[in-house]
Amino acid sequence: MSYFRNLARIATGQRNLDPRMAIYYVTAQCNLNCAYCEDFGARRNPAQSTHQPLEHTQHILRVIRGGTDALWLTGGEPLLAPHLLDLMGFAKRELRFRSLTVISNGTLLPSHPQILPLLDRLVISLDTLDPAAWEALNMPKTYAESILEIVRDTAKEQKKHNFKLILNAVITPENLESEKPDSPFSALDALIDFCVQNKIWISFSPQSVNNWPRYELTVSPTYQAFIQKLIQLKRDGTPIMGSLAYLRTLATLEPYDCYPTLIPRILPGGELEYPCRPIAKAGNEQGGREINLLDFASWKEAWAAARQRYGEAPVACNSCFQQCYAEPSLMQSRPLEACLEKTRVSGKLNLEQFSPG
Repeated sequence: MSYFRNLARIATGQRNLDPRMAIYYVTAQCNLNCAYCEDFGARRNPAQSTHQPLEHTQHILRVIRGGTDALWLTGGEPLLAPHLLDLMGFAKRELRFRSLTVISNGTLLPSHPQILPLLDRLVISLDTLDPAAWEALNMPKTYAESILEIVRDTAKEQKKHNFKLILNAVITPENLESEKPDSPFSALDALIDFCVQNKIWISFSPQSVNNWPRYELTVSPTYQAFIQKLIQLKRDGTPIMGSLAYLRTLATLEPYDCYPTLIPRILPGGELEYPCRPIAKAGNEQGGREINLLDFASWKEAWAAARQRYGEAPVACNSCFQQCYAEPSLMQSRPLEACLEKTRVSGKLNLEQFSPG
């Protein structure tokens, strides 16, 4: 019902839409140093907040549940959160979230097999199969040697535990390059083949620098060719996660109507990033992080306080082409395209299935 209620609001020019999913950062700590990550990483751990007590995180999830029944848990690296398993069990069994997704770098999965039965989706960030590239991210050698084995083993557990495994790859100028001289295949092409062989879905987002796709991508014929290849592969049935509308947007990088309230984000301490992460980070009068879910008994009260403090979401904002924001906005505001995607996937119109992170 919220999808059609949101459509009615869009038709009357409203920007305040009901959330279709929420992202909670269970920890700001991370065990890797991804070069393109602008917020987290092991090098930033000393400056990040400590872990919240379990009862605080449970309260945060309880408030979130009043606004949506689809939850993503991320970080940092969520598997570093000491109460992650308890929190996931609370989310599924007591709060009865319809959909639960964990977004991880995958390196710590062998130590946490208990999370798999609680998952609906597991998203692993992986941009290349090249161990040399992992070393550049300061990935410990033991992880670099085992990450592909971890992914393969996890993929085999999908049917047993009834969850979907997705690899999320960031498109960079570096991984668009050919793996070998005179070869037409890039590191990303190899990653797609790996996913097909292991029955894994894969999604793509362009590398972002200050909320805008990295400049080298915007002027790259190789980037354009790769996006067109993704569109054709998806039409051919390759397990590419993402709508054709989103992939076409990646090709053109043209403005689209963004509705950030569809996917609110909450920091580890309960701070609501209103109306979206990029604007909240800017800390101007359009948005911020002053509203904390720990101070409220319900989502309705917390959201009303955020709107009162910062006003409505901006009407014109098109600087972000990350899938987690663009995809829900496109599917929510273009019902015909959403219906077409519904026939391509599982017959369900769940916006979160198009948006892995």
